[in-house]
Amino acid sequence: MTETVVSTSKSQPAAAVSVQETSVPPPPAPSPGRRAAGRLRALDGLRLVAALMVAVYHYAGRGGYVTEAWGTTPKHQFPTLHQFAAYGCLGVQVFFVISGFVICMSGWGRPLKSFFASRASRLMPAYWVAVVLVTAVFALPPVVYEAVSPSDALLNLTLLQQPLGADRVLGVCWTLWVEIRFYALFALCVVLPGANRRRVIMFCAGWTLAAALAQAAHQPLLDLVVMPEYAAFFIGGIGLYLVHRDRRDAYAWGIVLVSFLIGQHYAVVDLWNASDPDAFAHRTTTGIVGVVAFGFVAVAAIALGWLNWANWRWLTVAGALTYPFYLVHEHLGWVVIRVLHRTLELPASVTFALTITAMLLLAWLMNRFVEKPMTPWLRGVLSRKL
Repeated sequence: MTETVVSTSKSQPAAAVSVQETSVPPPPAPSPGRRAAGRLRALDGLRLVAALMVAVYHYAGRGGYVTEAWGTTPKHQFPTLHQFAAYGCLGVQVFFVISGFVICMSGWGRPLKSFFASRASRLMPAYWVAVVLVTAVFALPPVVYEAVSPSDALLNLTLLQQPLGADRVLGVCWTLWVEIRFYALFALCVVLPGANRRRVIMFCAGWTLAAALAQAAHQPLLDLVVMPEYAAFFIGGIGLYLVHRDRRDAYAWGIVLVSFLIGQHYAVVDLWNASDPDAFAHRTTTGIVGVVAFGFVAVAAIALGWLNWANWRWLTVAGALTYPFYLVHEHLGWVVIRVLHRTLELPASVTFALTITAMLLLAWLMNRFVEKPMTPWLRGVLSRKL
């Protein structure tokens, strides 16, 4: 669920938001209640926590293709862990809250072309490599998972495969399609006319109302544009950035509170499955609301400066690994699990730990050899005058 403002990605991310985006631009004429500028390394750490939540869900909290990797359902491999891992999918909602915070921070005081260049240059290089890598691995004869068609694989490079109805190479890329629509709304309504407090508040209020109307209207086009099931998480993150700028801003706190109330509702509606006798694991409403609350509270603590003490450099590295890790961990993780557990017959717990480690190492390689050289180059290309 992803780029620089002054120095801070499913998405991001993403949720995928870039490590460079977690520095806050110094606001003009700060009021006594406004937060001082500084690097938000705790936000980097929270992004990695959200990515690991999703990975745990994909490896131990769901059925489907991962059952083929383990040889049996993860419920049998992890009798206790699977009950908690089932909540890991809510890491996506945590990502969306972080994304709302960071995109508002990134777009504040930035012209539209610069905003577009920052988004595209941060999202695309690692994404392109992940699509090529997963397609190539799934095409190998020993790999039992079916690769998408060459035509669909090529279309995936545009990030428009979902609206165009093609098969997805990366299972997690649906969140990037959600992020792109958020970027477009924010760019048109806030960045293009120029970000300021009043305009951001009006955007949050208008989007909240539009999402409620879309839910009531049952119109697919409205749902596609305003995303009622996810809007509250982005809006809540935007409200928390306003809190970061001025903790005494009553409107900002109102935006955050209303967004949490709406967001937890959608999370429960989408993920509560106690009535399904065939569910892999049963999530409780309390558990779902608790994880959503964790996301809001954690970002709020960062916004208020309560976690400024978490200023270790390794958190910057953690933030840098989050986006590539998020992209590759699911499908390539299945392949690694199958090799380690079924071919080499390693215990499930060892396989689980080694798979997470292998995906983090691959993410580091992608960040070092793909993102670091290509992101500034692509940003420069897109920022040039026509």
